[in-house]
Amino acid sequence: MKSTDKADTEDLRLCDFLCFAVYSANLAFGKTYKPVLDQLGLTYTQYITIIALWEEDNQTVGRLGEKLFLESNTLTPMLKKLEAMGYLERQRDPEDERQVRVKLTKAGRRLREKRMELDIKDAPGLAPDEFARMQKAIVSLRNNLIHFQSAGSEE
Repeated sequence: MKSTDKADTEDLRLCDFLCFAVYSANLAFGKTYKPVLDQLGLTYTQYITIIALWEEDNQTVGRLGEKLFLESNTLTPMLKKLEAMGYLERQRDPEDERQVRVKLTKAGRRLREKRMELDIKDAPGLAPDEFARMQKAIVSLRNNLIHFQSAGSEE
């Protein structure tokens, strides 16, 4: 390591880390969504699960996990809780008993109407074109990180 490299490393501050910027933005999103989610009686992870089912109902647990970037040990207990709350049903796929399918109940679909009243889309303070660019950049960042992980595990 060159002496300038060492000095650069020693001068790093928390605000210089992209990972911290993303982490702290995630915390800010959580605090922003909390009042809305409290009114719905949901956690953020439960909320995005419901949204994924609004987008595509009656999907397998595996597909849902891929879409949400959640492992089954996180997803399954959450789905059980949402089922106990009356928002979804889980049942074995009649064509492939190894698969479990998840679909919304009427109560789960009705959450969409409540959500419309509680929209916080203006919270980030971004114009529509800025919002689209930011979302695209973050998705690209996520995909690059996933690719980096995959490349590292192949060695």
